[in-house]
Order: sequence, then C-alpha cells, then structure tokens
Amino acid sequence: MITRLFSAALRGVEAQEVEVEVNAHGADKPQIIIVGLPDAAVRESSQRVISAIGASALYLDDGIKTVNLAPADLKKEGPSFDLPIALAMIAASGTRQVPVEDCCVVGELGLDGAVRPVKGVLSVALEAKHRGRTRLLVPDENAPEAAVVDGIQVFPIRNLREAWDFLNDNLTIPPFVLDRRAFFNAHRHYDLDFDEVKGQHHVKRALEVAAAGNHNLLMVGPPGTGKSMLAKRIPSILPDMTEDEAIEATKIHSITGLLDPKRAFLTTRPFRAPHHTISDAGLLGGGTNPGPGEVSLAHHGVLFLDELPEFRRQTLEVLRQPLEDGQVTISRAAGSLTFPSSVMLVAAMNPCPCGYYGDPKRQCRCSSRQIENYRQRISGPLLDRIDLHVEVPLVDFRELSATAPSGESSAAIRERVVAARRIQQRRFSKSAHHTNAAMNARQVRAHCQLNPEATGYLEQAMEDMNFSARAHDRILKVARTLADLAASPDIRPTDILEAIQYRSLDRKLFS
Repeated sequence: MITRLFSAALRGVEAQEVEVEVNAHGADKPQIIIVGLPDAAVRESSQRVISAIGASALYLDDGIKTVNLAPADLKKEGPSFDLPIALAMIAASGTRQVPVEDCCVVGELGLDGAVRPVKGVLSVALEAKHRGRTRLLVPDENAPEAAVVDGIQVFPIRNLREAWDFLNDNLTIPPFVLDRRAFFNAHRHYDLDFDEVKGQHHVKRALEVAAAGNHNLLMVGPPGTGKSMLAKRIPSILPDMTEDEAIEATKIHSITGLLDPKRAFLTTRPFRAPHHTISDAGLLGGGTNPGPGEVSLAHHGVLFLDELPEFRRQTLEVLRQPLEDGQVTISRAAGSLTFPSSVMLVAAMNPCPCGYYGDPKRQCRCSSRQIENYRQRISGPLLDRIDLHVEVPLVDFRELSATAPSGESSAAIRERVVAARRIQQRRFSKSAHHTNAAMNARQVRAHCQLNPEATGYLEQAMEDMNFSARAHDRILKVARTLADLAASPDIRPTDILEAIQYRSLDRKLFS
C-alpha cells in the first residue's frame, strides 16, 4: 500500500514542497529504506520514527517500508521530516488512507513521540500557502511563527499520537490564531535611546542623516568616545519595519535557528555586530550546507563593524558587492543560493593603532609607518561605498557630568527621519528601491540637480580633494537627503557643503 503526505525542505531562505511517499510490502524482517537525496539527519529518522510509533501505541506492521522524498534531485536536510514520515508509515501499515491533499506537515520526533520544534517554519508556511494547502501541522512551539502567514490554518502538535488522531478526525485541535498587527505593535520597543548619549551633537546629526537616506557611515575616533554606544542606538531612529520587511527578516533568522521562541517574528530592526575575527563565510554566508551570514542576518537593519581595520582585508573586500546589490549569491557545484542583504553599514575605527593620533591631550605613540599600515587595511573602493565619514572626539567633562539629558530622544529624531523617508517614497514610488542611498546614475541626474553656486562648491571640492566619480555621486545622494530633512525640493548650497564635509575624512586620513 502506498501513502503520501506533503512536507517541505529548505533551500536558502525559501522552502520547496516535498512529497513524502511510503510503500509498504511484506517481508520476514522489518526494514526502512529512505531515498530521495537524504542527508544523515534524514536517514537517521528511521530509528526515531520506529521508537516514537511504539511509544505512542500506534500500529506499525513488519515488512519493508520504502520512503521516497520527492523531488529526488532536491537535497533533504534536517529532522523536520520525522513527523510526516511517521504518519505516512502508520497509514501504510493500515487499510485507511488519511485525507492529506490540503495538509502540510513538519516536525522532529523524540523517542517518546513528542514533537520538537524545527527551523524555517515561516518559509514552510509561505510555501504551503503558495501550493494551495489550507492546513499546516507544526510543532507547538513553532505555531506562533507559522501563524504570521494569512490564509492558512496552523495546528499546533505536541506529540505523534495527537497528530494521528487529528488527521483521522478523532481529535479536535483549534487552529492557532495570532493577531499579527496587535503583536507587532506590542513588541515594537527599543531598550536604548539617544537621550542617554552625552554630547557628540555633530555625530548625532550625521547618524540622523544616515538613517534618513539609509546611507553607510564610518565613525573615526579614539577609544572611549562612544562610537559603539552611538551605533547600538541607530535602530531606534530608523523607521519602523513594515510587516513585509518583518517577514523577510524573520525568515532569515528562522532558518538559522536564531528566532526567539517567545516572539513570533522580528518586530524591531536587527542589529548585528560580528567580531573582527569573523571568517568570510561567517560574514557573507556559506559552509558545506550554505546558510546566511551576518550581512544577511542584518537584512533591513544595521550591520556594525567595530574596529574596522582589525578585520581581515579579504573579508572586508567581499562586502563590496553585497553593499551595492543588496544580496549575496553563494555558488556551489550543486547550484547557487541567493540571500538578501539590504543593510545599513555602520563602521567604527581608531585613527591609528594606539588610538590617539591627532588627540590634543594625549600623545600618539605610533610611528608614521605603523599609522600608514593601519589605515591601508581599508581599501579606497570600500571607503567610496561608505557615504558619510565623521570624527568622534572625546566628550568634555562638563557634558559627561551633566545629570539632565543633553540631547533629543530617539522618538524626536525618528519623526524627522520618517518625514524624510516619506518624501523619498513618493519620489521613488515607481522604483524598486525607496531611499536616496539606492539611487542609480539615472536617478541621481534626475533628482540631484544643482544651482550654479552649489555646482561651484562641488567642482572645487572635486579638484582640491581628488574625489573619485563614485564619491561624487555619494555627495549628491547625501545632499539630497539633507534637503529632504529640511523639506526642501531643491538641493541648497549648504546641503552640498555639509555633504562634502562628510566625505573629507577619507582624504584627511588616507591620502
């Protein structure tokens, strides 16, 4: 007797439907054969399934069970096929076909029949909906995550016996219902706020500009000036994620197993700060079974690289293309996988190895050769992709000792950022991207027209500071954002001058 169930396998951040077929035929010795390109975890499921069926007091006859996971050319990984394989084997041992055409099943089994959570349930739910399935059986802990998807009923399953009785209409399980909008609004909260930062008003201004146009930013300053403190608060001034953005970001965290089980999906923009010893695969993604790296985990959020020159130069260089394209493509012999990586890059560094070059109060101990070698770890092409460069000096004692907040709250700054983003959304309503930082050359020409005075300032800066063509476009994009923050339809000369100021640091430090 042949029975079948529908499940799903992960491929990158997406899921692909898998048909679980079981053929039972008599033999003197029981045996389970799993075919369809399974990995070790899937092959080992036979032992978990047999133990779980026995512990659940369900019937499994002797004989050979051939389990086929179709399509056969798609690699099947992980323990999420345990539950559908067990249910299909039980059905194949009996005389009754379970109606499962409208159902998709995923879950790992314990030896006692308990159903354990698995990765990537949100992607599975989206694929099941796309395939026209109306019911989804998932582990109880994964139910809130799957219920994010509208148009499909999610049934939380605690053990194998419960799943079998439910499919046979011997048990009623109410579908899990999640008020997505209420949940989204209730958990949209940041613990950090900009009013906790003393001083550094010009740096806060640069961060506001960066957030308004989604520009990349580099902070340069001695140790202890608050670079990391400022960076950690950037998500609190970014516009709130839309529900579509939240689902995209949640899918990536779900397939890596980083999703908080107490939260159905990400409600605040991710902030990732990898250590400088990270490998290329850790930053971009990869491995034997390619998975997303830190740049993808920061999708729709902030990727913070502290101590930028301490990263390996090769690791930094591989960031250049993802920063331009907003996605990472990993190619292997078996095929290519693409992970989204639309991030705001924020980096921090010291001006020299000891950190005190140019400090008016503390003497730098580095030789000119040491300083040059330190700065040369960051290439010019990578610097050109960072729109704003800002110096972060030491904070005055009077500002540090002040008891009252010395600056605006994140909420006040976010209001201006959101207003500027709305202007950009209207401007790029017919484009795939909706921020100034993502403008292409044609859009720069169309939306960054300068009057003669502003053109003269930019021309003089290009000649005096020897900016590249890419830096020229970055200046125009930042100036456009400055004009949007001021609600000005035209780029003013003051906008060009401020944008040039944010580009002068790379010539000051690296020429």
